[in-house]
Amino acid sequence: MMRHNDLIERLITGDTRSVARAISIVERGGDAAALLMKEIFPKTGNAMVIGVTGSPGAGKSSLVDKLALHYTQQGERVGIICIDPSSPFSGGAILGDRIRMGTIGLHKNIFIRSMATRGNLGGLSRATVDAVAILDAARFDKVIVETVGVGQDEVEIVKTADVSVVVLVPGMGDDIQAIKAGIMEIGDVFVINKADREGVLRTQKELEALLSLAHRPDMWHPPIVPTVATENKGIDDLAAAVASYYEFQSRGEASVHRRQAIAKWRLLELLQERLLTDLLKRNGTAEKLDDLSLAVAEKRSDPYSAVEEIIKPI
Repeated sequence: MMRHNDLIERLITGDTRSVARAISIVERGGDAAALLMKEIFPKTGNAMVIGVTGSPGAGKSSLVDKLALHYTQQGERVGIICIDPSSPFSGGAILGDRIRMGTIGLHKNIFIRSMATRGNLGGLSRATVDAVAILDAARFDKVIVETVGVGQDEVEIVKTADVSVVVLVPGMGDDIQAIKAGIMEIGDVFVINKADREGVLRTQKELEALLSLAHRPDMWHPPIVPTVATENKGIDDLAAAVASYYEFQSRGEASVHRRQAIAKWRLLELLQERLLTDLLKRNGTAEKLDDLSLAVAEKRSDPYSAVEEIIKPI
């Protein structure tokens, strides 16, 4: 078994096996994960983190595939974290290892990992945030986080990404609905994928109209990039738009405030997890939880009273 110090040393040289092992450690959580992240954290802050979200069927995986290959052609190493919906029973990723990305899975400069949401509404668990930091410390130049689904919950992606890319497609009724659900607030770059379809101009005009009404504190005007990922069209423009925003937000006080907001969110997430873990470890709490959950299921109690009963001894 690889010793802790050996794992850290190999990881920071970019060894992919060590990266995979480290991500498995943070997925399990606990003291080992905390110790690992304490040592890795000072070595982070060099990678560009790109979040990609959008409607199911928008072609996010194909887009991420082509964008990753674009970066490798520039001599860069790319880490990809695919956030899959969790099974409510096993906690595992439902979609598995993303066979759709099989074309790039064996590329020497691309690392792909599927992770489950663990039931987090935003689709990004604490383990995912740590996995991004691990890839950063392992000298990956770009880290792409692809989330599942679309809607208000997906706003969480902005808390870990330097640049958030929202993928839409023409001809799908939920495009504008998705924007209404809060995606407008997080998109730094908007992509209309499958732009060879009918209705692309209408979608672009609707998006432009909505963007003109949106107010961003940083005064950035998100670009709209048409792409056909399956034909590798528009990928250069997308990479340029991502780079443009990354350069824009790295200047001035906005960058400091954004980094502080991300750090505060991470602290709150960790604090919430640690407090809950500590509470459940207390004598009798696990048994009390079982008894109270049965009482709620049988309508002998309500969830609010049950929670008050659990935290009462604190």
